[in-house]
Amino acid sequence: MKEITAKELEQKLTNGETLNILDVREVDEVAEVKIPGIMHIPLGLVEFRMNELSKSEPYYVVCRSGGRSGRATQFLESQGYDVTNVMGGMLAWEGETR
Repeated sequence: MKEITAKELEQKLTNGETLNILDVREVDEVAEVKIPGIMHIPLGLVEFRMNELSKSEPYYVVCRSGGRSGRATQFLESQGYDVTNVMGGMLAWEGETR
């Protein structure tokens, strides 16, 4: 499983890279704080909504601390998606939020 730190992901955004960030937290968690421009699919729905993702695009998967995103990353990777787990999740995120 590919992994990236929250700081490394933040640096990519700061450098102007256009990224696909998939947040797998629950609705109430995302309502409190989120990275601007994320795609939100709660972990429990990833299996049913993965067709909304493109297998030709890379995705960075984030949750609160990195556990749920790790599970989502492993599952999506097994289905042929290019995914990278964001270690530390939103707890480690110091970048822009909404």
